Amino acid sequence: MKIILHSYNLELKHTFTISRESRDFQPSLIVELNDGNFKGFGEATSNLYYNITVENTTEIILKNLPFIESLSNEKPAVFWKKLAPLFKKNMFALCALDMAFNDLNARKKSKKLYEVWGFDISNNPMTDYTIGIDSINKMVSKMKELPWPIYKIKLGTKDDIAIVKELRKHTDAIFRIDANCSWSVDEAIENSYQLKKLGVEFLEQPLKANDFEGAKKLYNNSTLPIIADESCIIESDVEKCFGLFHGVNVKLTKCGGVTPGKRMLEKAKSLGLKTMVGCMTESTVGISAIAHLLPLLDYVDMDGSLLLKKDIATGITINNGIISYSDKNGTGVTLL
Repeated sequence: MKIILHSYNLELKHTFTISRESRDFQPSLIVELNDGNFKGFGEATSNLYYNITVENTTEIILKNLPFIESLSNEKPAVFWKKLAPLFKKNMFALCALDMAFNDLNARKKSKKLYEVWGFDISNNPMTDYTIGIDSINKMVSKMKELPWPIYKIKLGTKDDIAIVKELRKHTDAIFRIDANCSWSVDEAIENSYQLKKLGVEFLEQPLKANDFEGAKKLYNNSTLPIIADESCIIESDVEKCFGLFHGVNVKLTKCGGVTPGKRMLEKAKSLGLKTMVGCMTESTVGISAIAHLLPLLDYVDMDGSLLLKKDIATGITINNGIISYSDKNGTGVTLL
């Protein structure tokens, strides 16, 4: 098995702004695993919040290249377990490798990844579409540019309620709010009452990631469900979120791939938590992997490829929130 790395600087359709940053490009690394007969693909984006770059992701993969390439005959769970100790400082790199290995393994079995897992895809949820922070007029314009049944709205400004009130005038779509750790406890409680009246479904990570005391107060007083994101990174975080959040948003890049991500979702469901997977503005490579976890999810935010000016791969397709699988095996990805 050989590893081939492809780096890209993905240009976005619009400047993407959340409470802590803005960007026009998303650097991304595609990992290709090639055994001579089949290819598997995985993706790791850069992320300043977690100190991840394409450069340090590339460096750690190359540092461990001979060992990784020697594991071609392992089962995916064993492959992940053997690599995990080496990638504690860069779970994004582990994610790309794990994603590519699961893709490769499924292709060798002549099955789609969800078929390898024995999943029923008949009740898959629809994906939302994200509206980043901008002027109210531009946020309305972005929404009108792509009419959608569910919008995820990024907030974290002085005018958050005014923004949602204005957006609500232009659509009857479901709204989901992501404040990316920018609200205080009292602000989040108050906002929950106002936002519920505006057709909001849930609040995602309104408080700072380590504010567990605040999370408990919010959990007990919010009129809307609260979904953990930055507070739920790795597998051990799922149990920590029980009693503090109503659900968890698992990011594959943060937890180290589809192998631990699947375990996190199954654990969350066993605890009665709502389950969600989110994206990090990946291309269709990363987004296609997410699609195979849909049967485990209540909600999904896998619109990353829709935010790009130009994609780098084919795989799953999304039409008005509905996800359709590729006819190819594995995750269904082909690099363009």
